[in-house]
Amino acid sequence: MNVTIDKNSGYCFGVEFAIKMAEDEMEGSEMLYCLGDIVHNDMEVKRLSEKGLVVIDRDELRELHDCKVLIRAHGEPPETYKIAIENNIELIDASCPVVLKLQHRVKTAFDKMEKEKGQIVIYGKKGHAEVIGLTGQTLEKAIVVMEDRDLEKIDFNKPVTLFSQTTKSTKGFYELKEKIEHKIKSAKGTLNEVDFNANDSICRQVSNREPQLRHFSQVNDVIIFVSGKKSSNGKALYQVCKAENERSYFIENETEIDPEWFNSRDNIGICGATSTPMWLMEQVMNHIHSLESGIALESN
Repeated sequence: MNVTIDKNSGYCFGVEFAIKMAEDEMEGSEMLYCLGDIVHNDMEVKRLSEKGLVVIDRDELRELHDCKVLIRAHGEPPETYKIAIENNIELIDASCPVVLKLQHRVKTAFDKMEKEKGQIVIYGKKGHAEVIGLTGQTLEKAIVVMEDRDLEKIDFNKPVTLFSQTTKSTKGFYELKEKIEHKIKSAKGTLNEVDFNANDSICRQVSNREPQLRHFSQVNDVIIFVSGKKSSNGKALYQVCKAENERSYFIENETEIDPEWFNSRDNIGICGATSTPMWLMEQVMNHIHSLESGIALESN
């Protein structure tokens, strides 16, 4: 039995940067607040909470004064910065540069759409931390679309500018783009740049993982995909693995592994989301190795 960890899996730059900032800040203080889970992985959240990172929500933020609060990689809406100023809160801003750039693009496009009586549409998950930050740039006027039924919120007789949450599926974005184009043509009888402007704003560090994972899933007999259940990116990337390899299994940690998934001749690949720490994938690998003797006996 051969077990390999995908070298391309693990934290993206933005998450790695945020966790490093949190750890550095906690070295000099006993406690640091974090607005929302720093990463969509309960194992990592637990590890950092033991070091002094206290997760709060937006309602709790309003009650805090004279303290330090970390903004995670997902970014925040303008309202958060306003509250921080009013409450004398020092923000440790770990917003991902890719997300910050997208927020600026969305704000610029929104100002333009307001003049043209158009609409900003965001392909993403409603209520997701990054999407909250993006809709905040539009005075909450942006239309968030995830499924076909969400398209009913769009007026296809008005101009549409489309963006994507940075961690969504590239395939899903282009499928949505085609559906919007079709509906605009049906409504107006024509389609031009004034009617529709689609912006592929998916992070390339995320989108590049799809072809990498397809190959990884093809060359291994079994895929163990490690991710927090809250991770949108994890759900999307797991589906990429599952499409290529039926023997793909989604787990949050090593306790969820079933030895019956394996036999002694398998090549086993371990991979994960952009929010999955390398230490957790290594923990999973060590656990699989510990099962090896029992699996060998059963195979014989």
